[in-house]
Amino acid sequence: MERSLHREGYAVLAGMDEVGRGALAGPVTVGVVAVDPHCRSAPPGVRDSKLLTPAARERLVPAIRRWCVAWGVGHATAQEIDAVGIMSALRLAGERALAQLLTGVDLVLLDGSHDWLTDPGRDGLLGLLDDRPAPPPVRTMVKADLRCSSVAAASVLAKVERDAMMVQMAEEHPAYGWDHNKGYAARDHQEALRLLGPCAQHRRTWRLAGSDLDEGSAR
Repeated sequence: MERSLHREGYAVLAGMDEVGRGALAGPVTVGVVAVDPHCRSAPPGVRDSKLLTPAARERLVPAIRRWCVAWGVGHATAQEIDAVGIMSALRLAGERALAQLLTGVDLVLLDGSHDWLTDPGRDGLLGLLDDRPAPPPVRTMVKADLRCSSVAAASVLAKVERDAMMVQMAEEHPAYGWDHNKGYAARDHQEALRLLGPCAQHRRTWRLAGSDLDEGSAR
């Protein structure tokens, strides 16, 4: 897919993918991997991070970093998710990931059918008053993590970094089992929430067991 887009005239492509959107605790994380026409085929084994074992993902990280032109991983905290909502937090994490690239980007590839990276507030006349650098154009693609090596590689980088953060957070809050459930709604996580209630790393505006809201999904 990237080769086809290079032939359309997009020199530097940035594949992006997120992890942690549906978790109850911890950050939402966005990875970005930039490639240009000089990049060779992706390292063997690169695919959507959900299809890889933790050990396989970790082994791929050095190879992905050597393969691409540039890479970055950005995060938005649970507190930021509560403050601005999950979609704006995704945008914030994506902007932080893009800011780490030391190269310009001609097109961003996002997995799925929704462009969560482009700020709707920059559209029209309001956008003319915004003095921030113009964001790169975005193209969404369903199953991009299976069709685009750069998006799959971005998902691996994001997953490895967020998992490591959740393991570290588990040392301070061991009862929730984040070292293995990574903040998602696993049974042991839900049971700990019912017993202890949420801690500072939980998304308080989400419906959490043990909180004032019933168990359920995000607002």
